Amino acid sequence: MQVTFKLFAGLAEFLPPGAVQSAVQLELPEDWTVNSLVERYHLPPQLVHLVLVNGIYQDKSARELTRLREGDTVAMWPPVAGG
Repeated sequence: MQVTFKLFAGLAEFLPPGAVQSAVQLELPEDWTVNSLVERYHLPPQLVHLVLVNGIYQDKSARELTRLREGDTVAMWPPVAGG
């Protein structure tokens, strides 16, 4: 299945070659979850803070349980600091 994978801010450095504007199209096995992407692309779990699948927030438990589907868009951001 094909999904769009987007990483923003400090996570963008983990995108595979071929990424354009913080996004890349991936061909994935049918049974993958958000956590499968985190593991495959060696994202530090403590830096994966905000996760959206098709614009819907995924809490930590949903990231392991929700199976990705053809055409999904997965976007991730690290924690934001400021003051």
